[in-house]
Amino acid sequence: MAGVQNLTIRLPTSVVRKAKLVATERGTSISALVAEKIEEIVGEDKAYEAARRHALRLLERGYHLGGRRIDRDALHAR
Repeated sequence: MAGVQNLTIRLPTSVVRKAKLVATERGTSISALVAEKIEEIVGEDKAYEAARRHALRLLERGYHLGGRRIDRDALHAR
């Protein structure tokens, strides 16, 4: 980690109690559990945004789905 900053959060007592059990079972701390989960969420968000930008670029380029090309005027000719 580049830098570390303390953060105060408020959680229901029942959640803290369960988090202590989970942390103990995993051999870590509640702080490490929270940090891991936040890093996971941030990574997912970053991956989602990259995929979204890629999909939008593909949509802008468009797709040829086969068949013959028909221009708009020919398609709507009466």
